[in-house]
Amino acid sequence: MNHLMILAEEAGAATVVNEFEQTLLRILVVIIMFGLGAGLTPKDFGLALRRPWGLVIGWATQFLIMPLVTYLLIISVLLPFSTVEGILFVALGALIMGSVPAGTTSNLFTYFSKGNVALSVTMTVNSTLWAFIMTPAALFIYSNLLGLDESLSVPFSELALVIVGLIIPVGLGMILRRYSANVGAVIELIGSIVGLLFIPFLIIIWVPRNWQLLLTTEWPTYVIAIGMGVVGITVAYLIAKAIRLHPMNARTISLETGINNGPLAIAVVVAVYADNAGLDQILLVPALYSLFIVLISTAVTLVFRRANVAAEQKIPSLL
Repeated sequence: MNHLMILAEEAGAATVVNEFEQTLLRILVVIIMFGLGAGLTPKDFGLALRRPWGLVIGWATQFLIMPLVTYLLIISVLLPFSTVEGILFVALGALIMGSVPAGTTSNLFTYFSKGNVALSVTMTVNSTLWAFIMTPAALFIYSNLLGLDESLSVPFSELALVIVGLIIPVGLGMILRRYSANVGAVIELIGSIVGLLFIPFLIIIWVPRNWQLLLTTEWPTYVIAIGMGVVGITVAYLIAKAIRLHPMNARTISLETGINNGPLAIAVVVAVYADNAGLDQILLVPALYSLFIVLISTAVTLVFRRANVAAEQKIPSLL
């Protein structure tokens, strides 16, 4: 039995995420994705396609920058300094967290950060749809670079099926919105609220049950879980500013890049690696990332809200 599982048992729990929590997370993810789709219409995609640079840049930062940032943190911090057995399981969990699409939480923080909410929502859906191809591709590339053995290999077909199953609710939500805008608006609101409830869920249920595990988790794991969001948001913002995007769009792209879909990552891990002896370690970074990204995003929002919105109105939008 590995070090992390021993710690979990000492804390009075057999696993990092038990069966009840796994079932609840699956339900939460479906509701979140359904609500995401219910907030969209074909017109939204038409507008995005007519002015596609926000989607293109967001796609690049989401699926090229974030996985790369995660990989660099793994090889520079996690692997050299961690002494825990089975650390590659933790690295795999980090790769999955860094390769999934943006989450609906980014839409909320974009709103509070005076960003472009319409662009944020469209980017979230766009990255979710592209995840069918790009998430398995990124995991394949970086898992090979890390030299993960067969027990840690990422089954492309199984992973793709899981993501497709989570994309279907988005399409159903759009269909519902098409036939009943009022019902669609209610479902969108419910999905947003459920997305917010995921963090209190972690704080109220998961954190106390795994408190001993959190206290004994080595610092490199925390650096990975926190650094992914901080570096992702910062790098994406600097890229957006360097190519002179409108400040509102720069804020939006940075948040969309750094705020990945934590519930989705956990759902993917549970679905693909439920029978793997290293499930606990694989789940560790996604769980910690989901916990800290809200704190990070709140701090970033406080900085972004100091923007001079009146002055920004004089800046032409390049998206």
